[in-house]
Amino acid sequence: MTKVAVLGAGSWGTALAAVLASNGHDCTLWSRRTEQAEEIAEKHTNEQYLPGAVLPDTLKADHNLARAVSGASIIVMAVPTKGIRKVCRDLNSVLEGPVLFAHVSKGIEPDTHKRISEVMEEELDREICQGIVVLSGPSHAEEVIRNQPTTVTVAAKNTEHARRVQDLFMNQSFRVYTNDDVVGVEIGGALKNIIALAAGVTDGLGYGDNAKAALITRGLAEITRLGVAMGANPLTFSGLSGLGDLIVTCTSVHSRNWRAGNMLGKGKSLDEVLDSMGMVVEGVRTTKAAHQLSKECGVPMPITEALYAVLFEGQKPIDRVELLMGRMKKNETEDLAGWS
Repeated sequence: MTKVAVLGAGSWGTALAAVLASNGHDCTLWSRRTEQAEEIAEKHTNEQYLPGAVLPDTLKADHNLARAVSGASIIVMAVPTKGIRKVCRDLNSVLEGPVLFAHVSKGIEPDTHKRISEVMEEELDREICQGIVVLSGPSHAEEVIRNQPTTVTVAAKNTEHARRVQDLFMNQSFRVYTNDDVVGVEIGGALKNIIALAAGVTDGLGYGDNAKAALITRGLAEITRLGVAMGANPLTFSGLSGLGDLIVTCTSVHSRNWRAGNMLGKGKSLDEVLDSMGMVVEGVRTTKAAHQLSKECGVPMPITEALYAVLFEGQKPIDRVELLMGRMKKNETEDLAGWS
């Protein structure tokens, strides 16, 4: 039995904490809100994020960060990307010894263009951080909490660290592979949210499966181009944290990014969409970061550019679709030439 702390009691953090508790580990879920922590600990529910789900009786919860991480040998970071830096700084003052970190957030920090593991490495004191493992893949919390078959990838620079997290989560309904391409796994997990937003927009506009299939395929090309430019292995994007995560996020009503895009396609403003969601829509922030990165790296990302124009420049979705469809003729395999 391993003592684990999961930081962040949203849908994904709660679902992963439930997996860990069901696997027999001593797991504490940290929430910033006292009332939410009390609901999880006493009622074994988290109605705001996973309505109707019953959590394991053995799962603990606490609103006090120092108590939540006390004695933990592994900490799972499940807070939104914009909160990573603050939580890491807070951990520096409460952790007494080195622990292994696993993060499950999917995003890129705007302006700095840092991946989540890079942000954590920058903020965490070396004395408390044994290493950082990334967990990513096609995994809706709403299905994980019901023990529906799910498969993900964990990536780390240190193979043994990846295997420790693999062993921690692995069970009959939650299968975990290992990978050594941290850059690729993080980039795939972050950028798929952009394409999911765009897929929601096309559905909101009333387009069909042809448009969505093209969007997913060309979206994968964009993700791979940028990922390879940043040092990723192109094969990673054909795997669970690339194509797998892209498919599930672009095609499911569970996806908050798809839902947000769908409302945009139906004519709502970005502010209206974010106000109605009640949860973080990571793709919005990531679109800004990826747009900046594409310019910096000289990587063409027309779908990302179109979505950026809709989100931040007030352009109409249908106008950007027309621009995408009217671009100059190209050879499809030209995009593949530089990946090997």
